[in-house]
Amino acid sequence: MAYRPKGPALPPFETEFARAWDIPGHTRYQLPDIDINQVIAARYTTAAPLTFTRGMLWDMEARKAASPGSYIPSVVQAGSDRSWNRHDGDSGEYLDRCSMQRLWLNPQRYELILERAFLNHREQKVTFLGVAELPGPDRTLLRAGTGQPLFHVEHSVGGTNIRPLNRWRVVHLTEAVDEQLTAVFEHMAGSHWLAEHTEIYTRDTLGIQLTRNPAAEGPV
Repeated sequence: MAYRPKGPALPPFETEFARAWDIPGHTRYQLPDIDINQVIAARYTTAAPLTFTRGMLWDMEARKAASPGSYIPSVVQAGSDRSWNRHDGDSGEYLDRCSMQRLWLNPQRYELILERAFLNHREQKVTFLGVAELPGPDRTLLRAGTGQPLFHVEHSVGGTNIRPLNRWRVVHLTEAVDEQLTAVFEHMAGSHWLAEHTEIYTRDTLGIQLTRNPAAEGPV
């Protein structure tokens, strides 16, 4: 039976993500929602008063979608990221991107990751679909590395305007659930700090220095 999302029709990329998420054997993981302002108050010292809003968090996600190397440099090899073919559609924006990224299970090794993205500004959600091949900016066919399964990622903003939540989930297109991959994300979920991209956005885009408080360990 063909996959049919519940409720109102979703944009095509979101429909594909939902379909992949529901397939038995695919390796999926959803990080706990991050209450940005709660974490800042509990674990950081800021050089100026700072309250994240949903709009600020979405601005960060939109910027990161087009320039992952600027916001997740621990994952993306310096100078390797490009984005192109940005255009409107389905009441949002589409873009293509590529970058050399560390492999989940072999972080000393980088491979080319190709992604097509949809930015849903109304819902404040960006969906990335990993693909094996993609025409590059000059229409030359690019081919993704094969050292790990293709994966799709969803970044979204939840919560209220003055108490926004950073949401993230990933699904790998595996034939059977890979517990080693799951363990990578369980380790990620155990972090006490803001995600790297949120710290960078605060410092570089908002211009507010923030410092981790070394004693701020344990649950928020």
